[in-house]
Amino acid sequence: MNNNRRRNFRSRPQKSNFRRRNGSLGQNNSNSLKSNGNLNFSRNGSMNNIHNVEKTMQKYHQLAKDAQSNGDPVLAQNYLQHADHYLRRYNELNEKKEVSVEKIITEEKLNSKDDSLETNDSTEKELFSKTN
Repeated sequence: MNNNRRRNFRSRPQKSNFRRRNGSLGQNNSNSLKSNGNLNFSRNGSMNNIHNVEKTMQKYHQLAKDAQSNGDPVLAQNYLQHADHYLRRYNELNEKKEVSVEKIITEEKLNSKDDSLETNDSTEKELFSKTN
């Protein structure tokens, strides 16, 4: 083996000293706004999962209680406002869930009525064809 041989330099523009999510700096992606963490807050579904919203709401209520017991009413009020926000979001998600459940139930009722009408029509046709 020849250890004295120098390797040829190969530039790798996609590699850099630190990791980037968007690739290299020179790219102008059309989705560059989507990669901003603030604009894409709910990409993991944190605000759309009712259980996560409920857990976060409870966390802020607990933080407010702790701040109140430590004698900081301003921080307690801040946490209560956060909890109130998550309570509104929780109610929105509950309402959407109830509406979707009601919609599914009404669709099932309509489908069962349609099925019963079709079976009645088919039995009437069979009876009519047998009598003729």
